[in-house]
This record gives sequence, C-alpha cells and structure tokens, in this order.
Amino acid sequence: MVRLSLLVAASAALLVSCTLAPKYQRPEAPVASAFPGGEGGKGQTGVHAADIGWRDVFGDARLRELISLALENNRSLRIAALNVERARAQYQIQRADLFPTVNATASDALQRLPAFQSPTGEAMTLNAYSVGVGVTAYELDFFGRVRSLNNQALEQYLALGEAQRSAHLSLVAEVARAYLTQRALDEQLALARQTLETVQASFDITRRSYELGRASELDLRTAETQVHASRFTLEFYKRQYAQAENALVLLIGRPLPAELPAPRPLSTLQLLADLPEGLPSDLLKRRPDILQAEHQLKAANANIGAARAAFFPSITLTGSGGLSSTELVGLFSGGAGVWSFVPQIRVPIFTGGRLRANLEVAEVSKSIEIARYEATIQTAFREVADALVARASLEEQLKEQTERVAAEEQRFRLSEQRYRAGVDSYITLLSAQRDLYNAQQMLIDARLSRLSNLVNLYKALGGGWLASTQPPGTSAGG
Repeated sequence: MVRLSLLVAASAALLVSCTLAPKYQRPEAPVASAFPGGEGGKGQTGVHAADIGWRDVFGDARLRELISLALENNRSLRIAALNVERARAQYQIQRADLFPTVNATASDALQRLPAFQSPTGEAMTLNAYSVGVGVTAYELDFFGRVRSLNNQALEQYLALGEAQRSAHLSLVAEVARAYLTQRALDEQLALARQTLETVQASFDITRRSYELGRASELDLRTAETQVHASRFTLEFYKRQYAQAENALVLLIGRPLPAELPAPRPLSTLQLLADLPEGLPSDLLKRRPDILQAEHQLKAANANIGAARAAFFPSITLTGSGGLSSTELVGLFSGGAGVWSFVPQIRVPIFTGGRLRANLEVAEVSKSIEIARYEATIQTAFREVADALVARASLEEQLKEQTERVAAEEQRFRLSEQRYRAGVDSYITLLSAQRDLYNAQQMLIDARLSRLSNLVNLYKALGGGWLASTQPPGTSAGG
C-alpha cells in the first residue's frame, strides 16, 4: 500500500511535464493597421463598440423586447449552448487521462480441484477472498503526449464557447434586421394601399369624364391599368409582410406576444449611429469568430505535440495492493498482504510510416488553421470597412431622397391641378404619380438600408454580446 501511494504521488508530480508542441505565436494580422476612411477612435465615451450593450444601441422598445425573447427561446442558440456543454464534458473526459485511475476491488474465488490435481490425492474445494486497490495502465507523460491532447481538447472547448458567442451576436443582428425589414414592408404595404386609393379615385373621375365625353378611352384604359397594377403591388407586399413576420417568429422561437410595445415608423426609429470603429487590432480581441479561429489554431498546434511525442517511448504502470485470505472472517484480521507492480515500456521501432504521416497531417492541419484564421480576420476587416464606407454614403442618400420626395409631392399636386384645369393631359399626371410613388418607395428603402447598415456595423465590430454597456477599461470578450 505504501508503494502504491508513492506511485500515485510520483505520477501526480509528472502532471507538470512539458510538451513537444511548438511554442505558439499568433500570426500577424494580414490587414491594414486602420480601416479605410475610419478615424480609429473609441468615440467620445472611450468605449469600444463591442462594449456597448445592445439595449443602448437599439432605441426601439419593441425591438429590445423581441431580442430578449429570441435570446431566451431561439432553438439555434440553444443548440450552440448545448454544444458547449457537450464539449466541456468531452474535455473533462480527456483531462481525466492526466490522473491515475484508482479502483477498489473485492472478489470471492471458489475453485474445485479433482483428485488427480489435488496435493492430498483427494478432491477438494478452495475459497479465496481478496480486497485491494489498484492503478491500471496509467501512462507516465514524460514527453507530454497526454498533456498535448488535453490542451487540444481545452482549445476545442474554448472554440465552441466562442462559437456560442458568435451565434449570440448573429442572433441579435438577425432579429434587428428582420424587425427593420418587417417595419419597412409594413410601410410599403401602407403606401401601396394609399396609392391604390389614389389611383382608384383617379380612375373613377376619369370614367365619369369619359362618360361625359370629356376624356378619351385611352385615358380611361390607362387609369384602369394603374388600378390593376396597384392591386398587384398591394398583394405582393401583403405576401412579403406575412413572410417577414414568419421569419421574425422563427427567430424569437415563439409567436409574437400581443403585449409587445407599439412599433415605431422607420423615420423615428432610433439606432445609435455614432458607433466607434476602433482599430483592426481590436477585432482580434472582440470578434468571437476570430477568437474561435485562434483557439482552433492553438488546438492544431497542441496536436503537433501529441504527434511528436508518439515517436518516443511510452511508459505505463499497472499496480495493485491489498489483502487475501482463504476465509472471509479472517480477511482483515489475519489475511496476507499481496501486491503487484507491472511497469511496461513501449518503444516504436517500425510502424510503416504511420507516425511520420500523423505528424505531417498535424503540421498541415496547423497550416490550414493559420490560413483559416487569417481569412477570418480579412473577412472581419472587410465587413467593418464596408459598413463604415456605407455609413456616410447612406446618410447622404437618405437626405437626398427625402428632398426628392418633397419635390415629387409638389410636382404631383401641380400636375393634378393642371389636369383638372384641362391644361395638361392625363399622361402628364400619370407620370407625376408614378414618379412620386417610386420616390416614396425608394425613401423607405433608403431608411431601411441606413438602419440595417448600422446593425451590420455593430455586429461587425463585435457588438451584441452585452445587454448593457460596460464601463471603459473592461472587455466584452473577457
């Protein structure tokens, strides 16, 4: 028993053994040091965009409630969380190999010997009782193979944790975009109804004028086609709106509650526009997809250590100690002490190139993970750069489109007055009506594009994990 205790203690001391894995060095980010057109600052508050809570970014109460429901009920996010739990359990399984497995055993052996095998020349029955504890096939990790595998499992677990955070960020952004799309389609639907009422009234007036001989049949048929076209457009937006609501229901994981706050029009819906972009280096610490790729790279790096260690001898220990007796009543009082100690060393001599191929696979896998890590950084850089470039452009487009709608409204009123006075033809009025409708549609689209771009920028900068803003000096990824 004393020897077994010493064996366990010596084995525990080996847990701090080094590994043969290469020293990890983070690859250089293959992007510029600043975003195109960006100021590279943290904003007036000194807070990074990733540290700004989504409740502070999205000023619409209905949208905030929808995001809360999605984070609570979305099944895809729930699957991501369960994957993390499974990875944690798998890591615990792998980590258990670092420690000896100690088992307690008790046995009762009953054996009959025939006369020709019995030392007394007569048949006899033998009983043997034993109890003990033992360690079975514990590997002394001299070259860090087990520890490398443990580090690999740990990095994979951490990578799945970042994948869950990435799913969280994506869900927040998807709900916001789906809600904005639904609001835009609701306004397009209202505009289509209003336009149908307008062209229907115009058709009724033209039909009466035709019956009185003051309008041609061409004007009548032209007005009639506008009614049919408006009805077609109305049905189109009805379908689009219903499908947008279905998409929103899927994201939040349940039917839309009746007690939700009232929706606001896009023109008054507030999103935080002054999102500080920071520097590309900030993305390395705040974008979960980049952190996930880096953990995968570290896991591949650790796997090289395990592949290298396979070239060296491995030592396993099996030992046990306890008591044995031929009588149960005397097992603990007069039983004889028994023990066994079976060290085993295995030295690879010829494996047909298997070990070399495994090492090559591990090294190539690391190169793949480096490329994947760099590609993830480049994708993140582009997403932020695109959103920053679009931010100023969309603001200007929205301003110009708002002014265009105002001008088209005035043009339509003048055309209608001139048509009623008999100065202009119906074709002139129809052209003004079409242009106004198109301009109003484009204004709704411009508002949607601007707000959606702010959502995209917030997500691209790593925002959406926190519900409330963190004070300066803390990290959303910590």
